[in-house]
Amino acid sequence: MRSSGKRPLARGLPRVHLQAGVVRWLLLGIAGAALLGVALAGALSAIQGSSAMPRGLALVTLQHLPPWARALIWALLGAALLTVALVRLLRDAPALGHIGATALLPEERLPRIVAVGGGHGLSTLLRGLKNQPVQLTAIVTVADDGGSSGILRRETGMLPPGDARNCLVALAQAEPLMTQLFEYRFGHGAGLDGHAFGNLFIAAMAGIAGSFEGAIAQASRVLAVRGRILPSTLQNVTLCGEVRGGTHAPNADALTTVYGESAITEADGVVERVYLQPDDAHGYPEAIRALLEADLIVLGPGSLFTSVLPNLLVPDIRAAITASAALKVFACNVATQPGETDGFSVGDHMRALATHLGSGFCHYVLANGNQDVELPAGSGSTLVGTDFCGGDGCELVLANVVDADLPWRHDADKLAAAIMRLYEAHKPAAGDA
Repeated sequence: MRSSGKRPLARGLPRVHLQAGVVRWLLLGIAGAALLGVALAGALSAIQGSSAMPRGLALVTLQHLPPWARALIWALLGAALLTVALVRLLRDAPALGHIGATALLPEERLPRIVAVGGGHGLSTLLRGLKNQPVQLTAIVTVADDGGSSGILRRETGMLPPGDARNCLVALAQAEPLMTQLFEYRFGHGAGLDGHAFGNLFIAAMAGIAGSFEGAIAQASRVLAVRGRILPSTLQNVTLCGEVRGGTHAPNADALTTVYGESAITEADGVVERVYLQPDDAHGYPEAIRALLEADLIVLGPGSLFTSVLPNLLVPDIRAAITASAALKVFACNVATQPGETDGFSVGDHMRALATHLGSGFCHYVLANGNQDVELPAGSGSTLVGTDFCGGDGCELVLANVVDADLPWRHDADKLAAAIMRLYEAHKPAAGDA
Protein backbone atom coordinates (compact mmCIF):
# COMPACT_ATOMS: atom_id res chain seq x y z
CA MET A 1 0.00 0.00 0.00
CA ARG A 2 1.23 3.50 -0.80
CA SER A 3 1.36 5.69 2.27
CA SER A 4 -0.61 8.91 2.21
CA GLY A 5 1.83 10.61 4.55
CA LYS A 6 4.64 12.85 3.38
CA ARG A 7 7.95 11.17 2.83
CA PRO A 8 11.21 12.87 3.75
CA LEU A 9 12.89 14.67 0.87
CA ALA A 10 15.92 12.99 -0.62
CA ARG A 11 19.19 14.57 0.41
CA GLY A 12 21.26 16.42 -2.11
CA LEU A 13 18.33 18.12 -3.86
CA PRO A 14 18.98 21.87 -3.98
CA ARG A 15 15.49 22.72 -5.11
CA VAL A 16 13.94 23.59 -1.72
CA HIS A 17 16.67 26.06 -0.81
CA LEU A 18 16.63 27.46 -4.33
CA GLN A 19 12.89 28.11 -4.26
CA ALA A 20 13.00 29.72 -0.84
CA GLY A 21 15.87 31.97 -1.91
CA VAL A 22 14.17 33.04 -5.13
CA VAL A 23 10.89 33.86 -3.38
CA ARG A 24 12.67 35.71 -0.57
CA TRP A 25 14.66 37.94 -2.90
CA LEU A 26 11.66 38.43 -5.19
CA LEU A 27 9.57 39.69 -2.29
CA LEU A 28 12.43 41.87 -1.10
CA GLY A 29 12.70 43.40 -4.57
CA ILE A 30 8.96 44.11 -4.68
CA ALA A 31 9.15 45.75 -1.25
CA GLY A 32 12.05 47.91 -2.43
CA ALA A 33 10.13 48.95 -5.55
CA ALA A 34 7.11 49.83 -3.41
CA LEU A 35 9.23 52.00 -1.11
CA LEU A 36 10.74 53.79 -4.08
CA GLY A 37 7.24 54.37 -5.40
CA VAL A 38 6.13 55.86 -2.09
CA ALA A 39 9.18 58.14 -2.03
CA LEU A 40 8.56 59.26 -5.62
CA ALA A 41 4.88 59.85 -4.92
CA GLY A 42 5.78 61.96 -1.88
CA ALA A 43 8.25 64.04 -3.86
CA LEU A 44 5.75 64.64 -6.66
CA SER A 45 3.03 65.49 -4.16
CA ALA A 46 5.29 68.06 -2.50
CA ILE A 47 5.91 69.95 -5.72
CA GLN A 48 2.58 69.23 -7.43
CA GLY A 49 0.96 72.41 -8.67
CA SER A 50 3.87 74.60 -7.58
CA SER A 51 6.02 76.65 -9.84
CA ALA A 52 8.94 74.39 -8.91
CA MET A 53 7.65 71.60 -11.21
CA PRO A 54 9.14 71.91 -14.71
CA ARG A 55 6.64 71.85 -17.54
CA GLY A 56 8.19 68.71 -19.02
CA LEU A 57 7.92 66.82 -15.74
CA ALA A 58 4.32 67.95 -15.35
CA LEU A 59 3.47 66.48 -18.73
CA VAL A 60 5.32 63.20 -18.06
CA THR A 61 3.59 62.77 -14.69
CA LEU A 62 0.18 63.51 -16.23
CA GLN A 63 -0.49 66.57 -14.07
CA HIS A 64 -3.02 67.80 -16.67
CA LEU A 65 -5.32 64.84 -15.83
CA PRO A 66 -7.66 64.51 -12.84
CA PRO A 67 -6.12 62.71 -9.84
CA TRP A 68 -8.35 59.64 -10.25
CA ALA A 69 -7.29 59.25 -13.92
CA ARG A 70 -3.60 59.56 -13.04
CA ALA A 71 -3.98 56.95 -10.29
CA LEU A 72 -5.72 54.52 -12.65
CA ILE A 73 -3.11 54.91 -15.39
CA TRP A 74 -0.18 54.47 -13.00
CA ALA A 75 -1.84 51.43 -11.39
CA LEU A 76 -2.42 49.76 -14.77
CA LEU A 77 1.11 50.51 -15.94
CA GLY A 78 2.62 49.23 -12.70
CA ALA A 79 0.59 46.02 -12.83
CA ALA A 80 1.63 45.47 -16.46
CA LEU A 81 5.32 45.97 -15.69
CA LEU A 82 5.17 43.67 -12.66
CA THR A 83 3.43 40.97 -14.73
CA VAL A 84 6.04 41.18 -17.49
CA ALA A 85 8.85 41.02 -14.92
CA LEU A 86 7.39 37.95 -13.22
CA VAL A 87 6.77 36.15 -16.51
CA ARG A 88 10.33 36.83 -17.68
CA LEU A 89 11.73 35.76 -14.32
CA LEU A 90 9.88 32.44 -14.45
CA ARG A 91 10.90 31.92 -18.07
CA ASP A 92 14.52 33.01 -18.04
CA ALA A 93 15.90 32.40 -14.55
CA PRO A 94 18.19 29.32 -14.76
CA ALA A 95 16.75 27.92 -11.56
CA LEU A 96 13.14 28.30 -12.62
CA GLY A 97 13.00 28.20 -16.41
CA HIS A 98 12.69 24.44 -16.59
CA ILE A 99 9.43 24.31 -14.66
CA GLY A 100 7.86 27.74 -15.06
CA ALA A 101 5.40 28.77 -12.40
CA THR A 102 5.48 25.36 -10.70
CA ALA A 103 8.79 26.38 -9.10
CA LEU A 104 6.74 28.21 -6.51
CA LEU A 105 4.86 25.06 -5.56
CA PRO A 106 5.94 23.01 -2.54
CA GLU A 107 8.75 20.59 -3.43
CA GLU A 108 6.82 17.61 -2.09
CA ARG A 109 4.21 18.00 -4.84
CA LEU A 110 6.70 17.37 -7.64
CA PRO A 111 6.88 13.68 -8.62
CA ARG A 112 10.13 11.91 -7.89
CA ILE A 113 11.42 10.20 -11.03
CA VAL A 114 14.40 7.83 -10.97
CA ALA A 115 15.92 6.88 -14.33
CA VAL A 116 18.15 3.80 -14.44
CA GLY A 117 20.55 3.03 -17.27
CA GLY A 118 23.54 4.47 -19.07
CA GLY A 119 24.92 5.56 -22.40
CA HIS A 120 23.18 7.81 -24.90
CA GLY A 121 19.74 6.38 -24.11
CA LEU A 122 19.72 7.56 -20.50
CA SER A 123 21.15 10.97 -21.35
CA THR A 124 18.45 11.45 -24.01
CA LEU A 125 15.72 10.67 -21.48
CA LEU A 126 17.24 13.06 -18.92
CA ARG A 127 17.56 15.83 -21.48
CA GLY A 128 13.82 15.69 -22.01
CA LEU A 129 12.76 15.17 -18.40
CA LYS A 130 14.76 18.10 -17.05
CA ASN A 131 12.21 20.39 -18.73
CA GLN A 132 9.36 18.74 -16.85
CA PRO A 133 8.09 19.70 -13.35
CA VAL A 134 9.73 16.74 -11.58
CA GLN A 135 12.51 15.81 -9.20
CA LEU A 136 15.12 13.83 -11.11
CA THR A 137 17.62 11.20 -10.06
CA ALA A 138 19.76 9.26 -12.53
CA ILE A 139 21.32 5.94 -11.50
CA VAL A 140 24.17 5.01 -13.84
CA THR A 141 26.21 1.92 -14.50
CA VAL A 142 29.87 1.75 -13.50
CA ALA A 143 30.70 -1.32 -15.59
CA ASP A 144 32.09 0.59 -18.61
CA ASP A 145 35.60 -0.51 -19.57
CA GLY A 146 36.03 0.95 -23.04
CA GLY A 147 37.45 4.17 -24.48
CA SER A 148 38.51 7.03 -22.25
CA SER A 149 36.59 5.65 -19.26
CA GLY A 150 38.31 2.29 -19.59
CA ILE A 151 41.76 3.87 -19.73
CA LEU A 152 41.12 5.94 -16.61
CA ARG A 153 39.66 2.92 -14.86
CA ARG A 154 42.71 0.78 -15.62
CA GLU A 155 45.34 3.44 -14.96
CA THR A 156 43.89 5.15 -11.88
CA GLY A 157 41.63 2.50 -10.37
CA MET A 158 38.70 4.93 -10.31
CA LEU A 159 35.17 4.05 -11.37
CA PRO A 160 34.50 4.78 -15.07
CA PRO A 161 33.21 8.35 -15.44
CA GLY A 162 31.78 8.22 -18.98
CA ASP A 163 28.14 7.46 -18.24
CA ALA A 164 28.08 9.93 -15.35
CA ARG A 165 29.61 12.58 -17.64
CA ASN A 166 26.88 12.03 -20.23
CA CYS A 167 24.25 12.57 -17.54
CA LEU A 168 25.99 15.69 -16.24
CA VAL A 169 25.92 17.25 -19.70
CA ALA A 170 22.30 16.18 -20.28
CA LEU A 171 21.11 17.76 -17.02
CA ALA A 172 23.36 20.81 -17.11
CA GLN A 173 21.89 24.28 -17.02
CA ALA A 174 25.23 26.06 -17.22
CA GLU A 175 26.39 28.11 -20.17
CA PRO A 176 26.64 26.10 -23.42
CA LEU A 177 30.40 26.64 -23.47
CA MET A 178 30.75 24.69 -20.22
CA THR A 179 28.80 21.72 -21.53
CA GLN A 180 30.80 21.78 -24.77
CA LEU A 181 33.96 21.79 -22.69
CA PHE A 182 32.88 18.70 -20.77
CA GLU A 183 32.13 16.91 -24.05
CA TYR A 184 35.36 17.99 -25.75
CA ARG A 185 37.46 15.00 -26.78
CA PHE A 186 41.18 15.36 -27.36
CA GLY A 187 42.29 14.27 -30.82
CA HIS A 188 46.05 14.23 -30.36
CA GLY A 189 48.77 14.48 -27.77
CA ALA A 190 50.69 11.92 -25.80
CA GLY A 191 48.40 10.28 -23.29
CA LEU A 192 45.40 12.48 -24.20
CA ASP A 193 44.28 10.94 -27.47
CA GLY A 194 40.59 10.02 -27.22
CA HIS A 195 40.08 11.34 -23.70
CA ALA A 196 37.02 13.46 -22.99
CA PHE A 197 37.75 16.59 -20.96
CA GLY A 198 34.79 15.81 -18.71
CA ASN A 199 36.27 12.42 -17.83
CA LEU A 200 39.60 14.04 -16.91
CA PHE A 201 37.79 16.70 -14.88
CA ILE A 202 35.89 14.04 -12.91
CA ALA A 203 39.11 12.09 -12.38
CA ALA A 204 40.85 15.20 -11.04
CA MET A 205 37.86 16.10 -8.88
CA ALA A 206 37.78 12.57 -7.46
CA GLY A 207 41.33 13.13 -6.25
CA ILE A 208 40.36 16.45 -4.68
CA ALA A 209 37.02 15.35 -3.21
CA GLY A 210 38.39 11.97 -2.16
CA SER A 211 35.67 9.88 -3.81
CA PHE A 212 33.94 9.21 -7.10
CA GLU A 213 30.52 10.20 -5.77
CA GLY A 214 31.99 13.39 -4.32
CA ALA A 215 33.48 14.23 -7.71
CA ILE A 216 30.08 13.83 -9.40
CA ALA A 217 28.46 16.06 -6.77
CA GLN A 218 31.07 18.80 -7.28
CA ALA A 219 30.85 18.56 -11.07
CA SER A 220 27.07 18.87 -10.73
CA ARG A 221 27.55 22.21 -8.99
CA VAL A 222 29.95 23.45 -11.66
CA LEU A 223 27.44 22.66 -14.41
CA ALA A 224 24.36 23.76 -12.44
CA VAL A 225 22.88 20.31 -12.89
CA ARG A 226 19.19 19.88 -12.27
CA GLY A 227 18.77 16.68 -10.30
CA ARG A 228 21.16 14.07 -8.94
CA ILE A 229 23.46 11.55 -10.60
CA LEU A 230 24.28 8.47 -8.56
CA PRO A 231 26.31 5.31 -9.28
CA SER A 232 24.50 2.02 -8.84
CA THR A 233 27.45 0.71 -6.83
CA LEU A 234 30.82 1.98 -5.66
CA GLN A 235 32.50 -1.38 -6.12
CA ASN A 236 34.79 -2.20 -9.01
CA VAL A 237 32.60 -4.59 -11.00
CA THR A 238 33.22 -6.40 -14.26
CA LEU A 239 30.37 -7.20 -16.64
CA CYS A 240 30.65 -10.71 -18.03
CA GLY A 241 28.60 -12.24 -20.82
CA GLU A 242 27.75 -15.66 -22.16
CA VAL A 243 27.70 -15.30 -25.94
CA ARG A 244 26.63 -17.94 -28.45
CA GLY A 245 28.62 -17.93 -31.66
CA GLY A 246 30.44 -14.78 -32.67
CA THR A 247 34.09 -13.98 -33.17
CA HIS A 248 35.34 -15.87 -30.10
CA ALA A 249 33.41 -19.10 -30.66
CA PRO A 250 34.75 -22.14 -32.56
CA ASN A 251 31.35 -22.58 -34.20
CA ALA A 252 27.95 -20.88 -34.42
CA ASP A 253 26.45 -22.96 -31.59
CA ALA A 254 29.32 -22.73 -29.14
CA LEU A 255 28.76 -20.76 -25.93
CA THR A 256 31.71 -18.70 -24.74
CA THR A 257 32.23 -16.35 -21.82
CA VAL A 258 33.63 -12.87 -22.44
CA TYR A 259 34.77 -10.40 -19.82
CA GLY A 260 34.19 -6.68 -19.96
CA GLU A 261 31.33 -4.53 -21.23
CA SER A 262 33.08 -3.58 -24.45
CA ALA A 263 34.01 -7.21 -25.21
CA ILE A 264 30.37 -8.32 -25.12
CA THR A 265 29.32 -6.19 -28.08
CA GLU A 266 32.58 -6.82 -29.90
CA ALA A 267 32.01 -10.58 -29.63
CA ASP A 268 29.31 -10.15 -32.32
CA GLY A 269 27.29 -13.15 -31.23
CA VAL A 270 23.97 -13.82 -29.54
CA VAL A 271 24.05 -12.65 -25.93
CA GLU A 272 22.45 -15.34 -23.78
CA ARG A 273 23.17 -13.92 -20.35
CA VAL A 274 25.17 -11.25 -18.56
CA TYR A 275 26.32 -11.15 -14.95
CA LEU A 276 28.60 -9.16 -12.66
CA GLN A 277 31.82 -10.14 -10.97
CA PRO A 278 31.61 -9.96 -8.03
CA ASP A 279 27.94 -10.87 -8.10
CA ASP A 280 27.30 -9.56 -4.57
CA ALA A 281 28.33 -5.94 -5.08
CA HIS A 282 26.62 -3.60 -2.64
CA GLY A 283 24.28 -0.97 -4.01
CA TYR A 284 25.09 2.68 -3.37
CA PRO A 285 22.92 3.68 -0.37
CA GLU A 286 21.69 6.96 -1.88
CA ALA A 287 20.64 5.13 -5.04
CA ILE A 288 18.71 2.57 -2.98
CA ARG A 289 17.01 5.34 -1.03
CA ALA A 290 16.06 7.18 -4.22
CA LEU A 291 14.44 4.04 -5.64
CA LEU A 292 12.48 3.35 -2.47
CA GLU A 293 11.18 6.95 -2.36
CA ALA A 294 10.43 7.21 -6.08
CA ASP A 295 7.02 7.86 -7.59
CA LEU A 296 8.15 6.65 -11.01
CA ILE A 297 11.08 4.41 -11.97
CA VAL A 298 12.14 4.36 -15.63
CA LEU A 299 14.41 1.54 -16.80
CA GLY A 300 16.24 2.48 -20.00
CA PRO A 301 16.39 3.33 -22.76
CA GLY A 302 19.91 2.26 -23.64
CA SER A 303 21.95 -0.78 -24.56
CA LEU A 304 19.97 -3.61 -23.03
CA PHE A 305 22.79 -5.91 -21.91
CA THR A 306 25.57 -3.37 -21.36
CA SER A 307 23.83 -0.24 -20.02
CA VAL A 308 20.48 -1.15 -18.45
CA LEU A 309 21.07 -4.61 -17.01
CA PRO A 310 24.43 -3.88 -15.28
CA ASN A 311 22.56 -1.63 -12.83
CA LEU A 312 19.80 -4.14 -12.25
CA LEU A 313 22.26 -6.98 -11.62
CA VAL A 314 23.42 -5.27 -8.43
CA PRO A 315 21.35 -7.23 -5.86
CA ASP A 316 20.51 -4.24 -3.66
CA ILE A 317 19.37 -2.16 -6.64
CA ARG A 318 17.20 -4.98 -7.95
CA ALA A 319 15.67 -5.53 -4.51
CA ALA A 320 14.97 -1.80 -4.06
CA ILE A 321 13.17 -1.63 -7.43
CA THR A 322 11.09 -4.66 -6.49
CA ALA A 323 10.21 -3.24 -3.08
CA SER A 324 9.47 0.29 -4.30
CA ALA A 325 5.83 1.39 -4.51
CA ALA A 326 6.68 3.46 -7.59
CA LEU A 327 5.11 3.06 -11.01
CA LYS A 328 7.72 1.15 -13.05
CA VAL A 329 8.22 1.64 -16.78
CA PHE A 330 10.69 0.05 -19.19
CA ALA A 331 11.51 2.43 -22.06
CA CYS A 332 12.32 0.14 -24.97
CA ASN A 333 14.85 1.15 -27.61
CA VAL A 334 13.69 2.47 -30.98
CA ALA A 335 16.15 0.36 -32.98
CA THR A 336 18.13 -2.81 -32.45
CA GLN A 337 21.82 -2.66 -31.56
CA PRO A 338 24.25 -4.63 -33.74
CA GLY A 339 26.07 -7.30 -31.78
CA GLU A 340 23.70 -7.03 -28.86
CA THR A 341 20.00 -7.09 -29.76
CA ASP A 342 19.97 -8.01 -33.45
CA GLY A 343 16.44 -8.77 -34.63
CA PHE A 344 14.89 -8.06 -31.22
CA SER A 345 11.24 -7.10 -30.86
CA VAL A 346 9.66 -5.53 -27.77
CA GLY A 347 8.80 -9.03 -26.61
CA ASP A 348 12.41 -10.18 -26.99
CA HIS A 349 13.60 -7.26 -24.85
CA MET A 350 11.08 -8.15 -22.17
CA ARG A 351 11.98 -11.84 -22.21
CA ALA A 352 15.67 -10.98 -21.80
CA LEU A 353 14.88 -8.76 -18.83
CA ALA A 354 12.63 -11.41 -17.28
CA THR A 355 15.41 -13.99 -17.68
CA HIS A 356 17.73 -11.86 -15.58
CA LEU A 357 15.28 -10.22 -13.17
CA GLY A 358 12.34 -12.58 -12.92
CA SER A 359 8.75 -11.77 -13.83
CA GLY A 360 6.74 -8.74 -12.78
CA PHE A 361 9.62 -6.27 -12.71
CA CYS A 362 7.65 -3.44 -14.34
CA HIS A 363 4.09 -2.27 -14.91
CA TYR A 364 4.43 -0.84 -18.42
CA VAL A 365 6.73 -1.04 -21.39
CA LEU A 366 6.83 2.13 -23.48
CA ALA A 367 7.78 1.42 -27.09
CA ASN A 368 7.94 3.32 -30.35
CA GLY A 369 4.66 3.17 -32.23
CA ASN A 370 5.93 4.94 -35.35
CA GLN A 371 7.11 2.16 -37.64
CA ASP A 372 6.97 4.32 -40.78
CA VAL A 373 10.57 5.52 -40.66
CA GLU A 374 13.61 4.29 -42.54
CA LEU A 375 16.97 3.67 -40.96
CA PRO A 376 20.16 4.54 -42.84
CA ALA A 377 21.37 1.88 -45.25
CA GLY A 378 24.25 -0.10 -43.80
CA SER A 379 23.45 0.81 -40.21
CA GLY A 380 23.04 -2.83 -39.28
CA SER A 381 19.99 -1.89 -37.20
CA THR A 382 16.28 -2.43 -37.65
CA LEU A 383 13.31 -0.85 -35.93
CA VAL A 384 12.28 -2.74 -32.82
CA GLY A 385 9.03 -4.50 -33.68
CA THR A 386 6.04 -4.03 -31.41
CA ASP A 387 5.31 -7.76 -30.98
CA PHE A 388 4.55 -8.33 -27.32
CA CYS A 389 2.17 -10.80 -25.73
CA GLY A 390 2.06 -9.11 -22.36
CA GLY A 391 1.76 -11.08 -19.18
CA ASP A 392 3.06 -10.77 -15.62
CA GLY A 393 1.01 -7.62 -15.22
CA CYS A 394 3.08 -5.67 -17.76
CA GLU A 395 1.20 -3.66 -20.38
CA LEU A 396 2.48 -2.32 -23.71
CA VAL A 397 2.08 1.42 -24.42
CA LEU A 398 2.94 2.76 -27.88
CA ALA A 399 3.90 6.34 -28.71
CA ASN A 400 5.70 8.16 -31.50
CA VAL A 401 9.06 8.82 -29.84
CA VAL A 402 11.37 8.75 -32.88
CA ASP A 403 13.90 11.50 -33.49
CA ALA A 404 13.17 12.81 -36.99
CA ASP A 405 16.86 13.54 -37.64
CA LEU A 406 18.30 10.40 -35.99
CA PRO A 407 15.56 7.80 -36.54
CA TRP A 408 17.44 5.06 -34.67
CA ARG A 409 17.20 7.11 -31.46
CA HIS A 410 14.54 8.62 -29.24
CA ASP A 411 13.54 12.25 -29.46
CA ALA A 412 14.23 13.64 -25.98
CA ASP A 413 11.11 15.81 -25.74
CA LYS A 414 8.79 13.21 -27.29
CA LEU A 415 10.07 10.52 -24.93
CA ALA A 416 9.75 12.73 -21.85
CA ALA A 417 6.23 13.78 -22.85
CA ALA A 418 5.19 10.15 -23.36
CA ILE A 419 6.66 9.19 -19.98
CA MET A 420 4.78 12.01 -18.24
CA ARG A 421 1.49 11.16 -19.99
CA LEU A 422 1.88 7.56 -18.86
CA TYR A 423 2.64 8.62 -15.31
CA GLU A 424 -0.26 11.07 -15.08
CA ALA A 425 -2.68 8.50 -16.49
CA HIS A 426 -1.65 5.63 -14.25
CA LYS A 427 -0.07 7.06 -11.08
CA PRO A 428 -1.58 5.58 -7.92
CA ALA A 429 -3.56 7.97 -5.78
CA ALA A 430 -2.26 8.62 -2.27
CA GLY A 431 -3.18 5.70 -0.10
CA ASP A 432 -4.01 3.42 -3.02
CA ALA A 433 -2.16 0.24 -3.73
